[in-house]
Amino acid sequence: MDVRAEINYPTATVEQVYALSTDPKFRGSVCEATRALSYDVNVDVHDDGTATVTVRRTMPAEVPDFVKRFVGESLDVVQTEEWGAPDDLGQRIANLTVQVTGQPVKMTGTVTIAAVGQGARTSIRGDLRVSMPFVGKRIEPEIAKGILAAAAKEQQTADEWLGEPA
Repeated sequence: MDVRAEINYPTATVEQVYALSTDPKFRGSVCEATRALSYDVNVDVHDDGTATVTVRRTMPAEVPDFVKRFVGESLDVVQTEEWGAPDDLGQRIANLTVQVTGQPVKMTGTVTIAAVGQGARTSIRGDLRVSMPFVGKRIEPEIAKGILAAAAKEQQTADEWLGEPA
């Protein structure tokens, strides 16, 4: 299932948004905003301008009952972003993987931070797969809702951190 989200920063630069994306305190604030039951954030910044961000969080399974039968009351989600150095246009691109531990749920894709007008935009593009015969395609939209809700909370948290107008 194709999953897409955008987070807009009307007055921030690409590097300011990248700095947020690789700030463990900011990522922790996003976990708190999404009501994670527990979380761990690890950011490894490399000398070559690249970085690896890993966010592990336990989330309440806010999904319909038919989905809870398969996933339980909570989900252990591991999100990994492998950030590259800035390209010739100054944008940043990360390879994205989101997995639910112990479940056949995985999203792979990219996160791109690019300049847009006077600000910047983070674009999330992913392919979500729930590899369960007969029910996987029914569960994918429910998992996608959670991913999109998390992106909305990241927007809200970033606005607060950057002092952006709501």
